[in-house]
Amino acid sequence: MIAVQLIEETAHALMSRATIDIPADYLAGIKAMVQREEGELSSFVLRAMLENYEAATEDRRPMCADTGVPRYYVKSGNEARIEGGYVALERALRSATARATKDVPMRPNRVHPLWRTDHDNNVGINAPEIEYSFEPDGEWIDVTTVHKGGLFGTDYRMLFPGDGIDGIKRFFLDSVIAFGKRGLACQPAIIGIGLGGSKDTSMVLGKQAACLRTVGEANPDLRIAELEEELKELGNSVGMGAMGFVGSSMVVDCHIEVGYTHTGGMPMSVHAFCLSSRRATARIHPDGKVEHRTDPRWFTPYMRRDTVEWLPPIEDDRQLA
Repeated sequence: MIAVQLIEETAHALMSRATIDIPADYLAGIKAMVQREEGELSSFVLRAMLENYEAATEDRRPMCADTGVPRYYVKSGNEARIEGGYVALERALRSATARATKDVPMRPNRVHPLWRTDHDNNVGINAPEIEYSFEPDGEWIDVTTVHKGGLFGTDYRMLFPGDGIDGIKRFFLDSVIAFGKRGLACQPAIIGIGLGGSKDTSMVLGKQAACLRTVGEANPDLRIAELEEELKELGNSVGMGAMGFVGSSMVVDCHIEVGYTHTGGMPMSVHAFCLSSRRATARIHPDGKVEHRTDPRWFTPYMRRDTVEWLPPIEDDRQLA
């Protein structure tokens, strides 16, 4: 059984790691962009970002003054047992958020939408958000915290089958250009796209695609992977670079996730993470062992299953052996 106090302490540590330390995959993506960027101001911003990341880690201070809106993604093995159950888990995550807001510190961004009530700890009604997924077997739980900006960098459009791939490209370009021209996102960013599902599913998939996949991780569907690469190239060809200055550093990577949708439509959402790509993950085992990492490993073959029954691919069996 996984101790609830261990969950809280782990979540508290994750809050600090996500706020301060840039994930290695995103850092590598920015360093590669520095080598290619020819725009003077964009190049300056990219180099300044790298210096800021280094200073944040060295001084143990947040990499950005706006620490976004902390949220959690919990992946549970089917055999996992939690002391006090999932109600206790959620209380632990809320408590860890409140404590970390003071201890890190993080900016208390959460307020009531109408009365602007502020508990000064990033906790309130439906805050922080907690989303779940599950895996066959396994007695562990994975806890991921993501601190995404809570205001802009998101758009949605109901496309139709006749719009096709060209319609997807058009909406993608409309979105990233608007993000850059209007200052709605902090580029360069990982762009996540949700295609299909219902409207709410499309939005959820797009945000998860932006926040829970690593730079360089392609969709296992080769045709989708090709589209991801094409959209990344398109995003970096619009003439805008870091923080909207002239350049070619708009998109660090593009990730697409899909869901089966209504025959008459093709919902699409576009989400920009930001230059402070804040995420951290830990796997908690029932024996008390905690393994920290920066790759959430959220989109598993089981999560992308396409049939009623779950029949694991042969290669998965080899990996588990």
